[in-house]
Amino acid sequence: MEDLDIDSSGTRMGAWRLRARSDALLGPRGRPCVVMAHGFGATRDAGLLPFAEQFADAGADVVLFDYRGYGTSDTAAGFPRQDVDHRRHREDYAAAITAVRALDGVDPDRLVLWGSSYSGGHVLPVAAADGRIAAVISQGAAVDGLGALLLMLRVSGVRHVARITGHALRDVVGSRLGRPAHHIPVVGEPGTLAAIAAPDAATGYRVIMGPTFRNEMCARGVLRIALNRPVTAAPRVRCPLLVVVAERDNVANPSAVRKAAATAGGSVEVVELPSGHFDIYTGEAFERSVRAQVQFLTRTLAPV
Repeated sequence: MEDLDIDSSGTRMGAWRLRARSDALLGPRGRPCVVMAHGFGATRDAGLLPFAEQFADAGADVVLFDYRGYGTSDTAAGFPRQDVDHRRHREDYAAAITAVRALDGVDPDRLVLWGSSYSGGHVLPVAAADGRIAAVISQGAAVDGLGALLLMLRVSGVRHVARITGHALRDVVGSRLGRPAHHIPVVGEPGTLAAIAAPDAATGYRVIMGPTFRNEMCARGVLRIALNRPVTAAPRVRCPLLVVVAERDNVANPSAVRKAAATAGGSVEVVELPSGHFDIYTGEAFERSVRAQVQFLTRTLAPV
């Protein structure tokens, strides 16, 4: 594993590169590369390496990066750290794509975008806008912010949503007055102040989170959730798409994920797992998910 720096609009993003461990996918122009980032408030050291290692074993290079303001990445001037903003995250994916296409040994036309949870949504509009992406893998994805808000109301209740919205408004007003960012926890137990307080969420985060994860976010990010609707970009995704659905997901609405798969503009494969949102990172659900992903990559990226 190699450390890598990626420029995103003048700000350094920290990244890792894993080189392919076999020649199975080697083509005349080099190897394919899987570009990976994490979900809501998470970092690249949080449960992504087991997936990346399987992709490297299958013959692909892999690049994992942290968004600006997260993990080992720098923070852009004028922006706070720990700010969940789907628009800027998508910009960071686009910057990573540009950097990866220039790497030695990488076939620039065989890039795969990989996302999970919040980033599982990001990869759809990023692939649609790029137009050259070879394939997309999206697992346990948050593809409809409106649906996620309704799910949050059902799972955590109106009082919870009203409480975190109040903190979000406090952060917005404070930022306008020049005050430091006001933070809330990313995840917490049911009934506590946190953006994600669904049952099993805190346990799920604890199992996978790495040393650079900080359980805090700018509260203003809560207001953006409903505006993040990657499902609307699905019809413009023309490359092969693999969608992994966690059937018991209580964080990202699985019906919205199925809708994104049904409306995608290219060929689509769907894997349904009888699991919750965080189960796909470990155990049997992980084994089934990553096996399907490796098979998808092997078929889709086979050198011509």
